[in-house]
Amino acid sequence: MSSRVILLGATGYTGGLVLDALLRRGLDPTVAGRDRAALTALAQRSGGLDHLVVDAVDPAPLRGHLDRGDVLVTTVGPFERFGHPVAQAAAEAGAHYVDSTGEVGFVRALRARHHERARERGAVMLPAFGYDYVPGLLAGALAAREGGDTVRTLDIGYFAAGPLRRGISQGTRATMRDGLTLPSPRLHRRRLVDERTASRVRRFTVGGRRGSAFLVSGTEVLFLPDTLPDLADITVHNGWFAALSRPVSLFSALANTLVRLPKGAPVAAALTRPLLFGPPGGPDAALRARITSHVVAVASTGTAGDPPAAEVHLAGPDPYGLTGELMAWAADRLANGSGATPGVVGALEAFGLDPLRDACAGIGLRAV
Repeated sequence: MSSRVILLGATGYTGGLVLDALLRRGLDPTVAGRDRAALTALAQRSGGLDHLVVDAVDPAPLRGHLDRGDVLVTTVGPFERFGHPVAQAAAEAGAHYVDSTGEVGFVRALRARHHERARERGAVMLPAFGYDYVPGLLAGALAAREGGDTVRTLDIGYFAAGPLRRGISQGTRATMRDGLTLPSPRLHRRRLVDERTASRVRRFTVGGRRGSAFLVSGTEVLFLPDTLPDLADITVHNGWFAALSRPVSLFSALANTLVRLPKGAPVAAALTRPLLFGPPGGPDAALRARITSHVVAVASTGTAGDPPAAEVHLAGPDPYGLTGELMAWAADRLANGSGATPGVVGALEAFGLDPLRDACAGIGLRAV
């Protein structure tokens, strides 16, 4: 018998995509959030689902609704502001947990606070289980396996094609803006080091064309060493707007200088405010259908002058649709007792490389 799935944030943009994906898999989740009227209407439109009124900032009521073995899926962000009470409730209850965060600092905090408790309770906690950052984990592991025992370095790049300027959600715009003045961790000589976001720019070949991408945060630096301990260096890059990579690097340097000056933070906030401009919510189905995602992982020995040992490319649907499908797949597996590894873990440690590869192929993310 499958466990109960509770979807927190179901009335939001990403939550709606996850709900649709869960329903397509034949699951009937309990939809949860703080807006009673919106939840009631959503539950009725979705075939009479159960609904639960809870506030993400207060873990006590949510904890009271969770049982050991339940699956709590949450899309309520920013996670540094709203995610910690939700994760705490799941850990205390021994419930499985899946979230859509792209905030690596939040993921690091979850590992520090809840990993041992989750292991003791047999709970699987899967932060950042969407486009951020499952494709990079998969591509990196495949490239490392293909490259063989000499691989020590991975460079991972996220790219997308289509009408991206109109195809970015409000949440993504906020994360991008905040990320410019937050450090991005890299794995360097087997140690995590924090560097200025966009301080590095690297070129990748995608679809036969060269494109630039800049340094960003990614959970690949946290989770890949758990399954690939020989890796010494991992760097994650974003190339959504390849032509702007070097200007973004300069802009990041200016913003980070300003926030360190007396009274400079308001100036930096004003300079980065245009990144928030755009419609609420996110791209609709018609617009998403015109956007594709592409992730590349380049594995090398780490020795200067050596050619790449392997290069893996994965292409798939738009990032938001992909996130909904990935989270629904993970929730389905957990609800039906997949035997995944407990603790605050990444996709590879939880499910294994080949099952993850096959699942991603099933939802359209395939090697090209």
